[in-house]
Amino acid sequence: MLERLEIEAFLTLVDELHFGRTAERLQVTTSRVSQTIKKLERLAGAPLFERTSRTVAVTPLGARLADDLRPAYQQVEAVWARTVAEGRGAVTVLRVGFLSAGAGQLVARAAELFARRNPGHRAELREVQAVDAVARLRDGQLDVLVLPLPLDEPDVVTGPVVLTDARVLAVPADHPLARRVSATLEDLAEIPALQLPDATPVHWRSDRTPRRTPGGRPVMAGPSFSTVQEALALIGAGSGALVLGAQMRRFYARDDVVYLPLRGTPPLEWVPAWVSGRGGPAVDRFVEAVRGSTDRPGDAPQAPPVTATP
Repeated sequence: MLERLEIEAFLTLVDELHFGRTAERLQVTTSRVSQTIKKLERLAGAPLFERTSRTVAVTPLGARLADDLRPAYQQVEAVWARTVAEGRGAVTVLRVGFLSAGAGQLVARAAELFARRNPGHRAELREVQAVDAVARLRDGQLDVLVLPLPLDEPDVVTGPVVLTDARVLAVPADHPLARRVSATLEDLAEIPALQLPDATPVHWRSDRTPRRTPGGRPVMAGPSFSTVQEALALIGAGSGALVLGAQMRRFYARDDVVYLPLRGTPPLEWVPAWVSGRGGPAVDRFVEAVRGSTDRPGDAPQAPPVTATP
């Protein structure tokens, strides 16, 4: 059975690839880290790292061990932290992730309602990116995630649709398409489509960055991006287009990007999601708070609206 320092030393060295920085993060000596890694390699029967006088690299065996070990270790740490907090009578914290500014606005209102309805509970909000959102939910960094459909993750449970948004095609302001009043998916054949990273779940890549138009015309692959700001910078520079939600007009208005209403497409839909077997009363109550956090009376009308679905 591995000890805590052995696990932490191994995972930290995988991240840092430097014995000195690993020792600083763990507040131990460099020799202690070196001895710990050598012990792990003896137990494993093979090197976990390749070392020279100047560089440290993870071996294939070490990389596989890190991939398998990290989620389990993070989950154990999260479970223990929650146990200690409950044992000391601390406030129960529900970690809630969200994808998109519109979803963030909704869950922020839901967090206020959740705290009012449930004394001793609060929600901690965390913005996430599509590339690792589900992974962070799965490895225990998040308890609930408000994300867009489609979703094809057998171990993830979804709640009701809580947010809908019309689709738009974001194009460079100086592209011929920008002179139109609207667009269709067939127009993707006329401009490269920005690409989500390969690590992004396939269901999202297929939905947002199709390889062919509905009529069968090929769609040229444009540059890859990881964040909304990266995507907008690429679009503004003329590198391609991307299917997004109409909320972009409200939260990310730019002179170099035009958002064209996308005709003939269903709206985007967001749902709360959690890992099967990790729900519970707190998650259920937060989902109810999200459903109760529809647009408030008196809010200034904004077009196009993002609809919170009660």
